[in-house]
Amino acid sequence: MPIGRISARRSLADRTTKWVIGLGGAAVIGAITLIFAYLLWVVGPMLWPGSIDSAIEHRVVDRSAALVDISENGEVALRLSQEGIVEFYEVATGRPTAGFDLGRTIDHAQRVYPTVDMYALVDPAGQMTFVKATYTVSFSEGVRTLTPNIEFPFGNSEVTLNGAHTFDVQLFEDELFIVGAGTDTLFTLRYRNVEVGYPLQNPTTLSARTDNEVSDVFSGPRNEWVYVADTEGAVVIYGVNGRELVDLGRAQVTEQGRSAILMPLLGRYSLVVASDAGITQWGAFKGADGMALKAMRSFTIDGVVRSFVDEPRRKGFASITQTGALALHYPTSGRTIDQADLNLPPDIPIAISPRSNALVSAPGRDSLTIVELDNKHPEVSFSTLWQEIWYEGYEGPIYSWQSSSADNDFEPKFSLTPLAFGTLKAAFYALLFAVPIAIMGAIYTAYFMSPAMRSWVKPGIEIMAALPTVILGFIGGLWLAPIIEANLSSILGIFVVLPVGLFLFALFWAKLPEKIIKPLAGWYALIVVPLIIAMVWAAFDVGPFLEEQLFGGDSRAWFREVMGLNYDQRNALVVGIIMGLAVTPVIFTIAEDAIFGVPTHLINGSLALGATPWQTLVRVVLLTASPGIFSAVMIGMGRAVGETMIVLMATGNTPLMDFNIFEGMRTFAANIAVELPESEVGSSHYRILFLAALVLFMLTFVFNTLAEIVRQRLRAKYGSL
Repeated sequence: MPIGRISARRSLADRTTKWVIGLGGAAVIGAITLIFAYLLWVVGPMLWPGSIDSAIEHRVVDRSAALVDISENGEVALRLSQEGIVEFYEVATGRPTAGFDLGRTIDHAQRVYPTVDMYALVDPAGQMTFVKATYTVSFSEGVRTLTPNIEFPFGNSEVTLNGAHTFDVQLFEDELFIVGAGTDTLFTLRYRNVEVGYPLQNPTTLSARTDNEVSDVFSGPRNEWVYVADTEGAVVIYGVNGRELVDLGRAQVTEQGRSAILMPLLGRYSLVVASDAGITQWGAFKGADGMALKAMRSFTIDGVVRSFVDEPRRKGFASITQTGALALHYPTSGRTIDQADLNLPPDIPIAISPRSNALVSAPGRDSLTIVELDNKHPEVSFSTLWQEIWYEGYEGPIYSWQSSSADNDFEPKFSLTPLAFGTLKAAFYALLFAVPIAIMGAIYTAYFMSPAMRSWVKPGIEIMAALPTVILGFIGGLWLAPIIEANLSSILGIFVVLPVGLFLFALFWAKLPEKIIKPLAGWYALIVVPLIIAMVWAAFDVGPFLEEQLFGGDSRAWFREVMGLNYDQRNALVVGIIMGLAVTPVIFTIAEDAIFGVPTHLINGSLALGATPWQTLVRVVLLTASPGIFSAVMIGMGRAVGETMIVLMATGNTPLMDFNIFEGMRTFAANIAVELPESEVGSSHYRILFLAALVLFMLTFVFNTLAEIVRQRLRAKYGSL
């Protein structure tokens, strides 16, 4: 065979290998691209702006409307006329489906908060009664039929409002609470143990006189207090303590002498108030001196607001200006979603559907207008995801992740900043534990350890990478965390006793005769491992003494009171140790291979020129192996950033923004694992979890890219040694 030619068999093998490796690389890149595209596909709809879409006007029977509403499923519109006629119309076609005569004239009507199908009706004589709209679904020969009906949830019960010109009704659990006001009087009626189907009985009545003329009243959360707006532009909060109405606090929410246009939001912890400057959200806060109202945020809008309408199941609301323009707002994100000129009179009956996808109004006696709303994710914005937000019930803006609650009035908190912080915190403490051990172990194993011992140690450490992380998390959360909590001084003592003990032993070892040291060269680990065990045992023996002498008998209380560091049982210290054990084999294996792979002629040349083994290690071996060592650390960091089960079981999953080693954290990966199975598909919560996955994906991509850039530069710089 001519020189320079290779056999046909080898040529075929080379070409096949080249194509297989190329296709494998392309498949990896394609898979990553598809993952990225899928994440964007799920996240994308959340980033599209909401809008006020088309309006449909239906001609209906000529009657003066007192209330309008839309059913839960958005298929049927309800109109209650002042003549006491309840009519139901198909939203899509405007076709009437049912009608009921209540047999009484209606002066005013409103929803019973927080229900979406029960209404309080007041006749001209000031008598209040209640009706409930129900909808029955039936199927006949494959055809679905929706049948509306009207029920009287409390029978023929009537409530006398004593001449009140404004009122509000709230049904909290089994308690019906009514607040009303005359010109300068305020009263409340509380019906306890109410039950649908049974009449109202034995109310508890409270009353008080107000300082100024009342313009509007609203019940507060859980029937605990009431808001009273007066004609001087002030809002007064009255507490309901069971015996009397107590003035808890007040605030001037508009210009002096001007009656406020206001409305409570879902939960009733805050109000929106209209002024010539725009819209302001005022929050109610409990303080040492009572209640206080604080301006939380403002909305700028074209035109002067004349009325509001709230979303029944979200904290969003709509405003109507004097020119008939409709605008959608959402307090948490502080956004005005969209604004459209619909020529809506400001004082007409109007309501937003329970699903917040439509708005119904009665602009005239013979018309119903249905406006489609595309506003699925109003709570999502850059600020709510990454900046501090002022939530209801808090004294100021904070970072917070709290996606759900048992309370229907809950305000979701979707800040990703605590999760990003927790992810980096967990990775930092894991690497703080793993990197020194792994790198130093790799140096010793590759450079100083005898080949016979290395053949046992290296596979033993590598096989640790196969340990299931769920087992490590279980050990960390249920076994190690209680031990650390009960022996905190001993654990902290290890970090003092162990280095000092090893240093003293090294000094002692250096003084021994050469004939004793030389035969054991490369086998020092057999001596050091028992010594380490003995030092740890000594630290646990010394721990109670340190606890008493340094911390006054309670180390956790000392850290809390003196250092201001709270202690959680499952914390970053536990995560650092356990996740460090999971990361150590990865870093050790790659770094050890890089150090062991340094060409022998470089080491021998350095030693031949008179360098000591330590000088050769520092100035030749480590520099040559630095690209591999750096890659090992970055791969270990990628493993720590993406770890799920350990941080899920050993951190407490508290989304805190505190670098305290004695407190836990919540990471992106653990948060996705915990909450994704429980989230509603297509909801804001669901899509934000996918956004968290996208951020985690991009985070690891950036780290790996930077690592590769640094590695290439190190290789270019030291590859010529």
